[in-house]
Amino acid sequence: MIKQLILQDWKSFHQATLYFDPLTVVIGTNASGKSNLVDALSFLQKLASGQSIEQIWPEIRGGLKWVTRKDKDLINFILKVLVSGENSEEDYLYTLDCGPALNDMLSESITLIKPNSDINLLKQDLYIDKYSNISLGISAEKDNLESQIEETFYIYEDPPHQCSKLHNEFSEIDFFGFDNDRHKMLKSFLSMSVIKTIFVFNPIPSHMRNYSPLSKNLESDASNIAGFLSALPKEKQQEINNIILKYIKQLPEKDIQRIWAEPVGILGSDAMLYCEESWKKNKKSTIIDARAMSDGTLRFLAILTAMLTRPEGSQIVIEEVDNGLHPSRTGLLLKMLREIGQERKIDVLVTTHNPALLDQLDPDFIPFVMVVHRDIETGDSVITPLDEIENLPKLMASGTLGKITTQGLIEDSLDRMK
Repeated sequence: MIKQLILQDWKSFHQATLYFDPLTVVIGTNASGKSNLVDALSFLQKLASGQSIEQIWPEIRGGLKWVTRKDKDLINFILKVLVSGENSEEDYLYTLDCGPALNDMLSESITLIKPNSDINLLKQDLYIDKYSNISLGISAEKDNLESQIEETFYIYEDPPHQCSKLHNEFSEIDFFGFDNDRHKMLKSFLSMSVIKTIFVFNPIPSHMRNYSPLSKNLESDASNIAGFLSALPKEKQQEINNIILKYIKQLPEKDIQRIWAEPVGILGSDAMLYCEESWKKNKKSTIIDARAMSDGTLRFLAILTAMLTRPEGSQIVIEEVDNGLHPSRTGLLLKMLREIGQERKIDVLVTTHNPALLDQLDPDFIPFVMVVHRDIETGDSVITPLDEIENLPKLMASGTLGKITTQGLIEDSLDRMK
């Protein structure tokens, strides 16, 4: 699973680390940098899936022009992802250095390190690649080198390149002299497959109300959810429909009897979502299709579907996870994410502005909340784990997490910590 995302000069970030947990909640004011984190994860997923950098820029918010911090001489950025290995004895740090003109990868490396090492001690320019005589990899401070770094593998020798090698078959990789440790390289690449499974999900209800073709993969806006659910094997459909009903019938005031998707038309190549609902007083059932469903119901359904169908070990990222949801139902949303995520070994990262959702977080959840804010002097985006705010106990004594967030007390405290 992904343990950390480290950003250097990516968009509004100069140097920041985002820590991942089974359910990570990212909070922050408007324009703090939350969406820039999502963009970084989307960029890495597309790159690992085989797209070239040139293909990706039009799909990233702001495009090439806004991908680095606006320093006069800045022409590159670095993204690092710390991934847990197949056992407790190893972690892998994937590093991408992109530039100049941000259309080429200067380097791409995977470092095998010992778990729980302080990644912030790992610095550039201490390990020199013998092939090109420029710094391509990650090393540790000299007195920690032997204890933390086991091996650094360079995925290619001569920059620049536009495509990552993460999507290539293992047999196509050039090991550049690391023949004595091919097994580690193989495990390293296999462990990085989690980057390919990052799913940046933004279900858009208006896109979900139409007929959609039968599909094998759920789109990132959930526009083909009806076709996707209809194309599942019948046994899988029934299993998923039962779980969906278990959660979604708690959402509205009316009683939902069932919710499903099925093919329509003579050819049966398109599908539509349906819902059977009734009110307890008269028990009369009514069947409606997606065109009559509420935005909140459709978004909740889409998130449920993603949680139930993404491969185990995946990372799902959802911006403004509670959009369209009544404040009284945010607890149900969190319950669903935690229960299904734990059962299916899916990690979830969500962003939110909603104080009602934050009020549903119990004290044990505080370490899993990340605060994104702007440095009052430099304007750089900074990520601070909520439990590292010095006067957090005093703040929490004055009100709930939702209340102190609404009053801007968290940002005030972070400004005073400088």
